[in-house]
Amino acid sequence: MAKERKVVKTEWQGRELSLSTGKLSNQANACVLAQYGETVIMATVTQSAEEQSVDFFPLMVDFEEKLYAAGIIKGSRWIKREGQPSEKSILTGRMVDRAIRPLFDESSRRGVQVILTVLSVDKENDHDIVSLIAASAALSVSGIDWQGPIAGTRVGLIDNELVYNPTYKQQEESPLNLIIAGDTKKVIMIECQANELSEQQINQAIEQGKKTIKPALDLIYELKKNINIPSIQEQQKLESQEEKEAKEKELQYKEMAESWLKENVKGIIFKNPLKEKQSRQDAIQKIKNQLDKHLFDNQADSQTRQKIIKLLVKSKVEEVVGQEILDNKKRLDERGLDEIRELVVEIGILPRNHGAGLFSRGETQILSIITLGAPGLEQATEGIEGSDTKRFMHHYNFPPFSVGEVKPMRAPTRREVGHGSLAEKALSPVIPSKQDFPYTIRVVSETLSSNGSSSMGATCASSLALMDAGAPIKKAVAGIAMGLVSNSDMSQWTVLTDMQDLEDSDGGMDFKIAGTRDGITAIQLDTKTAGLPKEVVDTTLKQGHTARMKVLDVMEETIKEPHSDLSPYAPLIKNFYVNIERIHDIIGPGGKTINKITKEKDVSIDIEEDGLVMICGQDQEKVKEATDWVEDLTKEFKVGEMVKGEVVRLTDFGAFIQLTSNKDGMVHVSEMAPYHISKPSDFLSIGDKVTVKVKEIDDYNRINLTMKNLEDNQHLWKDRLGESQNNQNRKQFNKNSNQPPKRR
Repeated sequence: MAKERKVVKTEWQGRELSLSTGKLSNQANACVLAQYGETVIMATVTQSAEEQSVDFFPLMVDFEEKLYAAGIIKGSRWIKREGQPSEKSILTGRMVDRAIRPLFDESSRRGVQVILTVLSVDKENDHDIVSLIAASAALSVSGIDWQGPIAGTRVGLIDNELVYNPTYKQQEESPLNLIIAGDTKKVIMIECQANELSEQQINQAIEQGKKTIKPALDLIYELKKNINIPSIQEQQKLESQEEKEAKEKELQYKEMAESWLKENVKGIIFKNPLKEKQSRQDAIQKIKNQLDKHLFDNQADSQTRQKIIKLLVKSKVEEVVGQEILDNKKRLDERGLDEIRELVVEIGILPRNHGAGLFSRGETQILSIITLGAPGLEQATEGIEGSDTKRFMHHYNFPPFSVGEVKPMRAPTRREVGHGSLAEKALSPVIPSKQDFPYTIRVVSETLSSNGSSSMGATCASSLALMDAGAPIKKAVAGIAMGLVSNSDMSQWTVLTDMQDLEDSDGGMDFKIAGTRDGITAIQLDTKTAGLPKEVVDTTLKQGHTARMKVLDVMEETIKEPHSDLSPYAPLIKNFYVNIERIHDIIGPGGKTINKITKEKDVSIDIEEDGLVMICGQDQEKVKEATDWVEDLTKEFKVGEMVKGEVVRLTDFGAFIQLTSNKDGMVHVSEMAPYHISKPSDFLSIGDKVTVKVKEIDDYNRINLTMKNLEDNQHLWKDRLGESQNNQNRKQFNKNSNQPPKRR
């Protein structure tokens, strides 16, 4: 069915942003084409007609990275179509999901799917911001119950000046990569990586970024204006008289349960301090049991009781917990609002790995393990942004036992990919350069127990593991999750340090902040509100800074700086630079030379275009031998340099001396001794070891040598004067070895 077509355009940060609808995908509830520069995203929104039998709002956001958008054919040998989503695709989809989800009616059970398809990329304008705007615009004209629109922007920092929607090239130069979503007054989602920027700098970037959202937000409103937005009707289910009566009866029991919960919940959960997760779960189970009995005594059937308990108890408990915090500043475990749970830090707890860190915060426990490898083990990546490599990787695992559950273990979930990426962002600014530490670094964080921000626990544990391994990271990195309790209109709110389980409820937030003592390296914000005003962000950043310093204090009590030595089980790498014109000498014809070295010495050799050579192996002696071999192949000689060599060829006019395994020089007969020699063979033999000095390197890179005036060669001159020379000459030579004897 054809829909009304409309196109709107505006100038935004020096480039044209356009939104169009009504032309494509008309069987979806809405389809919007967003174009910024020559990057084009198609956003479709579809809502199911019937409610699903789930206890959560069923929203799916999928980001489809199409390689044709960048004119790329997949590089694998056989499968040329896109397969499972890349990490970038997952992270972009999660970012959009986190921005739009808070504005849906969480009580709805009608599934909504947002699909973002990249149709074109110009390799200048990042597609993630365009995707966020496209999703917001499509939802705004879909007729779905959604309290938008919102928009988003990226903020960078070039020469200490904030830049908005920086190009890919500018992003590479920027110490700040900040994405915010919301409107001009409130921020609803933040994704940030920074190179140790202060809270004040981050706050300023957020506030200025909100102002730049306005043109994109206004454009969405213009798209909506005077357009016929369809009214989506829920499929009506025909009900019998018995079903209607059952529904009315269920409503009566629901009201009865709400009344009972209002009178009893606070008295049960705040009767005694509940310091452990299990004690809180026991209290909730007690509430469920007593409510079940109350409903049973009033003749509610089993199915109705179970449905009402599942629907009401958890939300009511969270509501009471939040209200007690707002009214009396009282938490279930009796902590102060800015107090962190007990911290326990350990390192080196495993016998043979390259480094490990164990970090516990309350009942959240993370074990991070580091593996060091050769430079050639870098991860190759391929996507619409082109091909690249990663030498530092952080992977996060969340097994079901960490929350006391039983479920199948499959491939990494979107959540695991997202948490792994967040900790990787937090740690990347302190990872040493390849020149300083040429290893490929992989850190795996295993969530052993989870109750509140395991991603920030993974950041802390990984920082410990890196230092335990001897990786020369610049500084320790720690992270903390900040929470929020607020009422519906944000007229009353309180920021919580180190939130856990029941404190993460409606009206709350998950504001993760990671960094060093000198600044922030990563932020991730999700909210369960319609957005956070400036005052909440200000307070959170300040309170988060204090908490981060406390975590770093405890970490530094265990390890203050990286160990000076690597694990004996870690591979050894020697790195050095060679003249780029000598790289071919290492490789050899058809790779013959480099293959011979790696095979004989059991090492790997990686060579960068700038001449950086990295030799890696387990055996220290073999690594040294391979290093000597390569240095020998690529040695650059200078005029005046002294070298020991072996005579390998004699001619009528001179001798050829092997200086390295692949480089010879020539000593002319007149440069062999401080006296006349008729033929080189009268003075030298093949195999002789001699000391020579580089006299000249000609335009053809030929090396001319001399043996004259070199003390190491005196024995040759003395031993090989010969009987044909008279005693006077011998005496004269012995008197002054630097002067040749007189000729007859």
